[in-house]
Amino acid sequence: MPLPPPTAERTRLHVRSVQLGGYRRSDGRYDIEARLTDSKDHDYHLSSGLRRRGEAVHDMWVRVTIDGQMNVVDAVACIDAMPYAGYCDRIAPDYAQLVGLNLFHGFRTAVRTLFRSTRGCSHLSELLMFLPTAALQTFASEVRDNQDTGHKPYQLDRCHALDSHSEAVRRYYPRWYRSQKPG
Repeated sequence: MPLPPPTAERTRLHVRSVQLGGYRRSDGRYDIEARLTDSKDHDYHLSSGLRRRGEAVHDMWVRVTIDGQMNVVDAVACIDAMPYAGYCDRIAPDYAQLVGLNLFHGFRTAVRTLFRSTRGCSHLSELLMFLPTAALQTFASEVRDNQDTGHKPYQLDRCHALDSHSEAVRRYYPRWYRSQKPG
């Protein structure tokens, strides 16, 4: 179901596109790639120069290579379009600091700490926030979501629909269903 129609006429001014991809590598690891692009539907005057309608203001990439436990074993960032060429792109090598982090254990907090304020690029750091769920979806392609491995499925208790006490869990994951909420 799409959004309801707007209640007033409007003119689009900005488009942000975020693309994520997950890949199984031949060495048994996984690559999670993310790309962010920003463009305007009009000519856009910046201090650094004019961006023509549709031309990227930002075009930024990040890729992490992870092992089967979600540990980051390699990380790279690049900036192909930016408002301040020669300045914005200087920060990309700093994103190698992601190596050693775990996407499922404190990743977002670590990113906010490592790249807070002027220690990072706000756009690249924002893009990194998508990586844990993109990795989860990548791994989900490898196993059935209700395969009984003896371990509680990762997705349970991470959203309202999959609360351990919900009807959805009772129906699709009966082993992990809890009939009453504590307290």
